[in-house]
Amino acid sequence: MDTEVLIAGAGPTGLVLAIDLARRGVRYRLVERSERGFPGSRGTALQPRTLEVMDDLGALAALMEAGGPVPLVQNWEGSRRVREWDLVPRAEATPDVPYPEVLMLPQWRTVELLYARLEELGGRVDFSTELTGFTQDADGVTATLRRADGTAETVRATYLVGSDGGRSAVRKALGVPFTGEAVDPRPVLIADVLLEGIDRGHWHMWPKAEGGLFALRPLEGAAEFQLIAGFNDTTYEPDPARDAAPEALAALLAQRTGLTDLRVGEVRWSSVYRARAAMAERFRDGRVLLAGDAAHVHSPAGGQGLNTSVQDAYNLGWKLGAVLRHGAPDALLDSYDTERLKVAADVLGLSTRVHAEDRASSSQGLSSRGKETLQLGLGYRESPLTRELRRDLPEGALRAGDRAPDAPCADASGAAFRLFDAFRGPHFTLLALTDTPVPAPDAAWVRTYRTGGPDPDLTDRDGHVKAAYGSGLFLVRPDGYIGLATDDPADVREYMTALTSP
Repeated sequence: MDTEVLIAGAGPTGLVLAIDLARRGVRYRLVERSERGFPGSRGTALQPRTLEVMDDLGALAALMEAGGPVPLVQNWEGSRRVREWDLVPRAEATPDVPYPEVLMLPQWRTVELLYARLEELGGRVDFSTELTGFTQDADGVTATLRRADGTAETVRATYLVGSDGGRSAVRKALGVPFTGEAVDPRPVLIADVLLEGIDRGHWHMWPKAEGGLFALRPLEGAAEFQLIAGFNDTTYEPDPARDAAPEALAALLAQRTGLTDLRVGEVRWSSVYRARAAMAERFRDGRVLLAGDAAHVHSPAGGQGLNTSVQDAYNLGWKLGAVLRHGAPDALLDSYDTERLKVAADVLGLSTRVHAEDRASSSQGLSSRGKETLQLGLGYRESPLTRELRRDLPEGALRAGDRAPDAPCADASGAAFRLFDAFRGPHFTLLALTDTPVPAPDAAWVRTYRTGGPDPDLTDRDGHVKAAYGSGLFLVRPDGYIGLATDDPADVREYMTALTSP
């Protein structure tokens, strides 16, 4: 094989997968047909669960430095300010949720920072390189690549991952049905534009503007504003080349806002979309897997699309690593399809519902976001990889399949330590919250942390671990979800044996 995993598409999904494979020592190749990363602001909201993923991957500090919180919304009626309000729930960090709020960052900057993290790990992206075709057999995939200069290359890979967007060439070549529906027939023009004459401390909205909703949001770490213009006329076909030209945007601003002192400069990027929800019938076809927008597309309402895509890659990365580095059977990859199909379907429903709530909130433009958009409650209780073997659990107790919470504690030296410090990395983590000695599992990729007994690895000084988990043995998957919860150490060995046995 020329490589073990060929990844087509270097957006956030492909980059996260490459980062995860790089730290697992899996050989990959990441190709992107464009000559640079995605140039626009499109997916701007990083949800709290995604921030936890970025923490694990070593990219969080750079993202937090570059991004910022969701600004307060300033509603306008023409040239008059009428109301200031909060779009998202505000919360302080807690022992179990260290990153409780959404981080805003234009997608182009997120892509830049993920690429920088990949380079730190010794990786790179082959830009201006397009996947033009492939065939698969029982042992792998043979793909044809074409560079910008027209030269072609044939690559042999064990697996191919299509993370090449909503118009995925990989999905189309597979013939996998992509079923969906229009969420809203009204077109929306979006543009990143240099603009003067309005403050950068708010997300400005004109929900009752003539012609449709109009909004301006200052982009974090950049001089541009993100301009969003909805068109109530469903027959109108906006053209970015025409409607996003500086002169056209200046006229649109004057018409929609009534403000006469706004000055439009360079337009850095523009696009048009109609909100749609669609999902692939399956996310796996032999040795080819689909992830991100190639597998599902969402209404942008609620900021779910990019985040769901990142977690596709996070789910898939450890499973590819298990198969290629730890002797797990190829059938383990079927659980990627099972787990992520259900999550994608649920999130599609949420995005569509939030979009409908936005349409009903004509007086304020958008509806207030609820906690369900934070993605902290997503899990895999019904997964074939989940084992909850404890009995008589109280209602509301943490269970196998749930997200593994963080908790502050202390290590054996007495230094401050977090459970997320224990989880960080490409391994499984066994939390032994019992006073009974627990032998370490045989598997080399399981790290054990004991909080009880005569010689604990961790000290639960303030009771936060106990409050989050209760008692028992918790085997935390490499993607931060509890695979097994039990009181019997023998179950841990059986679980890992089943995971890695043909």
